[in-house]
Amino acid sequence: MHDITDLEARGLPGMFIASSEFEQAAAAQGAALGFHPRALYVPHPIQDRSDAEIHALADAAFEEIVAALRARQMP
Repeated sequence: MHDITDLEARGLPGMFIASSEFEQAAAAQGAALGFHPRALYVPHPIQDRSDAEIHALADAAFEEIVAALRARQMP
């Protein structure tokens, strides 16, 4: 999250992708930093998934990721 804060301070849109297990932790860290970047949460767990399953998750999320980054574009 610190990296995204730095990117956006430089005028570059950012977001992160994490598994749903980390949603509360990300909210707490965002509150502590006073910064709430765009996020996409995918189903947990990740590490047990096959390459094909990971590719399917990425394919399913691609349009949402692109839309989030475009919406966050800096002036």
